[in-house]
Amino acid sequence: MKYMLMFWEDESSAGDGTPSLAAIRSWVDEMTGRGIRLDGSPLSYGAEAAIVRVRDGETLVSDGPYAETKKQVGGYDLIECADLDTAIEVAAAHPLASTATVEVRPLENFPGDE
Repeated sequence: MKYMLMFWEDESSAGDGTPSLAAIRSWVDEMTGRGIRLDGSPLSYGAEAAIVRVRDGETLVSDGPYAETKKQVGGYDLIECADLDTAIEVAAAHPLASTATVEVRPLENFPGDE
């Protein structure tokens, strides 16, 4: 089953105790090599985001982030594991788990897809 790992970080404290890029790269390389990590990327800061809504046929665009909170999604990884318990173990092994909040969410099939 596929799972999305979303890394919720406090952008105001970026860099404070954040694991090194080398530690993150090591996790990425290991999980990719084991066939667990399928894709992933850091995201730009929420201040660079745009929020898009269409209401009554009109496209409304506002500056991001959508949520009025200090914590924003700072990146994601798409993994494939046998079950949620294994996905949690993989998430807990990520270096960012020590400083960020890692949300582990199962992906569902699009209706009609198998």
